[in-house]
Amino acid sequence: MTDKKERGIRELYEQDPERADALVFGRVPDSNRRGFLKGAGLAAMGAAVGSSIPFSQNMPAGMIPAALADSVEDFRLEGKDGDMTVLNDRPVNMETPAHMLDDDVTPAERFFVRNNGTLPEKIALSDWSLKIDGEVENELELSYDDLVNDFEHVTLRLQLECGGNGRSAFNPSPRGNQWSVGAIGNAEWTGVRLSDILRRAGLTQSAVYTGHYSYDEHLSGNPELDPISRGGPIDKMMDPHTIVAFKMNGEDIPAAHGYPVRIVAPGWAGSVSQKWLTRIWVRDREHDGSKMTGMSYRVPRTPVAPGDDVPDEDMVVMGSMPVKSIISFPETMTEVPAGRPFEVRGHAWAGDDWVTDMEVSIDYGATWQRAEVMPAPNKYSWQRWRADVKAPSVGYYEVWARATDQKGRMQPMVVPGWNPRGYLNNSCHRIGVVAV
Repeated sequence: MTDKKERGIRELYEQDPERADALVFGRVPDSNRRGFLKGAGLAAMGAAVGSSIPFSQNMPAGMIPAALADSVEDFRLEGKDGDMTVLNDRPVNMETPAHMLDDDVTPAERFFVRNNGTLPEKIALSDWSLKIDGEVENELELSYDDLVNDFEHVTLRLQLECGGNGRSAFNPSPRGNQWSVGAIGNAEWTGVRLSDILRRAGLTQSAVYTGHYSYDEHLSGNPELDPISRGGPIDKMMDPHTIVAFKMNGEDIPAAHGYPVRIVAPGWAGSVSQKWLTRIWVRDREHDGSKMTGMSYRVPRTPVAPGDDVPDEDMVVMGSMPVKSIISFPETMTEVPAGRPFEVRGHAWAGDDWVTDMEVSIDYGATWQRAEVMPAPNKYSWQRWRADVKAPSVGYYEVWARATDQKGRMQPMVVPGWNPRGYLNNSCHRIGVVAV
């Protein structure tokens, strides 16, 4: 007798969304991809989410209900909340469920973890140093005391997001950790401006890029290999908000987040913000360290069809992250009062830019309601938003949220253009609620 392999709902929908509709709910969409959820299919989905679905006629085909799309695995890492979702344990990678990101300043124990190599042993401050070399007039070797005592300190709320945040929604599924929406955090970082350090070293006219190095080890244990060595263009490194940080939320940076010193280059993929920093190599060309070439943190120069093979020469390094938002309250599948307003809130951010508008919908995008957007305390911090929403009758509803930046760029309701590694997904976040 052949063992039958069980498949999760995500796997079913990734392979063929419309066939998954038929398999799971016994339904077939009409030519307009709306009005298909009727009869037994409507009853099946209602049973799955635990309620009737008042706006079922607006629900797109091939879309997993938000109530069924999220899952949390049990895992613990020292200093981390036990409810965080683990995607990998070698290297350790874990994300934060959206409802645990409601704080304006993300606690360290709820800040996502993204590693490429092994988590290094904690180094003594007296043993740490930072080398700045390459296209500079004066090579520097800074001790921890030099860093802390010789430069002006800045404290800023800065958001960091993994470039692959949202990867799990792409179809076909690209390689890499299948992040949902929780590879984002907004901590308060204290450090010195990287621009002040680079000015002290004296950039030459040929300086165009940086390369960053650290003391974590490659998973193979080979000391000749770097687990990751990325960098950024000089303009981004000279931004006064790009800092060499030694405090996170007023405390020493936890080991998982780069103790004792890391770069924080907000608004760009978190991989630019090297943890456990030991060296900044100033280059006269785009850096070519580990995870800088090939497909790593790169996207197609021009749009491609899903699943296409893209030659390396047609890939370009990612820059600023796109406009995005999350719903952090209420938690998905919370009961809310039917016919009376309830609060929905969250955060929004936009890479190098800022968010000017937020909207929410409870009828699958048929209509949208304006939300209030609060100003950020400083550039590159995420922005709080809120709205009072009313479910007109009892039943299952989905709350969708979308942000717009100051250049008029809006989050799409569907997953944006496919790329081989599943970067830059900024589609609308959605949660399910039950009105009673």
